[in-house]
Amino acid sequence: MAEQDWAAVRQKLGLPVQQDLQLLKQAFCHGSYVREQGLPPLSSNQRLEFLGDAVLDLILASQLYEDNPELTEGELTKVKAALVRAESLCTVAKQLGLGQYVLLGHGELESGGQEKASILADCLESLIAAIYLSCGREATRAFITRNFTPLLEEVAAGRMRFDHKTRLQEIVQAHGGRPPQYRTVETLGPPHERTFTVEVGLNGRIIGSGRGPSKQEAEQNAAGDALAHQDDWLPSTDSG
Repeated sequence: MAEQDWAAVRQKLGLPVQQDLQLLKQAFCHGSYVREQGLPPLSSNQRLEFLGDAVLDLILASQLYEDNPELTEGELTKVKAALVRAESLCTVAKQLGLGQYVLLGHGELESGGQEKASILADCLESLIAAIYLSCGREATRAFITRNFTPLLEEVAAGRMRFDHKTRLQEIVQAHGGRPPQYRTVETLGPPHERTFTVEVGLNGRIIGSGRGPSKQEAEQNAAGDALAHQDDWLPSTDSG
């Protein structure tokens, strides 16, 4: 894509004219494309993804804190975790149509990489970092608020789902897999202040892990971890 094409992308995404086009292009450069083109490894979107993850986390945390004065720290943490999980980020990325702009290697392209939740989620975070670096915090906040409004409205209406175990079970069953298995692998701390570590397995493979002050919460966090990385293990359920 030429520079004028990225200028058109900038306009379609509703980004400020200050948005640097090179950074915008980098936000869509997947590692497979960079390797295939023989480009320097640092020209992929991975560093931007690292920054975008932190920026998104901060802005959403601030927004939730301001808009939900009745929620406790634990409740705010659960809401934010639901908002930034790969499934939610993928939803926003698809609404923006980011998949059509992602630069992928041929192998990743042929395997449907433009629709993969993990690739789209990473691309959205990279785009957020590119906006932040070019246009500053307020423009980034406006972009996030505008595009996360449907999810934030679900939070306000109490419809945001936190039951990761049920969601994981639904996904596995939809693909004909056996039920996920949870196993406590570590228990630390005194009896009044335990920390449990749980792994969730599927077809003999560990697909997620999580910690929590109770086994139930650790299992929920393990399921959430599995959901965030479902592109890595989901095909394995097809043979189940």
